[in-house]
Amino acid sequence: MIGPRAFTDGLLARARATRRRVVLAEGDDPRVREAAQRLAEEGVAEPILIGTEDTASWAVRAAPGVAVRIPALDPSLARAGALLARRRPQAVQGPDDARRLAADPVRFAACLVALDEADASVAGACATTAEVLRAALWAVGTAPGVATVSSSFYMVTPAHGVLTFTDCGVVQYPTAEQLTEIAAAAASDRHRIVGDEPVVAFLSHATAASADGASVDRVRSALDGFRRLHPEIRADGPLQSDAALDAAVAGRKAPESPVAGRANVLVFPDLDSGNIAYKLVQRIGGALALGPIVQGLRLPCSDLSRGAITEDIVLIAAIASLQAGGETRIGLEDG
Repeated sequence: MIGPRAFTDGLLARARATRRRVVLAEGDDPRVREAAQRLAEEGVAEPILIGTEDTASWAVRAAPGVAVRIPALDPSLARAGALLARRRPQAVQGPDDARRLAADPVRFAACLVALDEADASVAGACATTAEVLRAALWAVGTAPGVATVSSSFYMVTPAHGVLTFTDCGVVQYPTAEQLTEIAAAAASDRHRIVGDEPVVAFLSHATAASADGASVDRVRSALDGFRRLHPEIRADGPLQSDAALDAAVAGRKAPESPVAGRANVLVFPDLDSGNIAYKLVQRIGGALALGPIVQGLRLPCSDLSRGAITEDIVLIAAIASLQAGGETRIGLEDG
């Protein structure tokens, strides 16, 4: 069973092999600066800090391997503004306003990803989740065929190794269609981030046909949609959490299930259950919780908890590096 240190060491090693360009939007924050310094010194990523002249002076003194971009002085500001204007013309009042909007550090970081000047962005040490997601949706947008942006937590547990919990931070009351998209995004990211095959359980208060009702029907519908789109991925539901994770319980409750007792991606029926579950598993069960990991975007723009420490920022940057694949960047000609 993989433990927390083995998992995080593996994350860093795999990110180191990709050597992605990761832009950290809040370069004036000491935690972010220290994380950038570590990313550079340990070769985990090529960090780019968004900051001020003070940030640039700090990098020269303390972290010469860290690049610093100052939005107001940056030669790419006009391109970033033009990108924002092109993608959402109704929100921009001319070129000067476009540059003003693009100079916001979180938006500028997301624009650098969209313009292929970075592979991923990380923000949220100071900005709210809403601010991070708004910037990402404006500059980058959702992945092709995806309408729902959501999140996962990677829970490193003593008894079950690494589990993906989704969604625990974004979509409050998902429809069946949204649950399908959430599960698909989590399964795709699981393969990149953990490196194993996703086994997806759509959770409920019921297992198989043990109960009926609107919430159970919604989970069944989500499973049906997921199986149509991704027949190659093992998935089942509705499953209670014990049946999803415990082989002995699964043998009694769902003996024919291809997932029961083997699940590693747990899809919660609503935000209340997902958020409560991850915090209980973290606080009472002693699990390491990494997240929220934003999923469903065309390109990775990651969020942080505002209580994040340097280690958290380094690990989220490593995860963002692994999320960065061969997706198409958005050029100025795109809408």
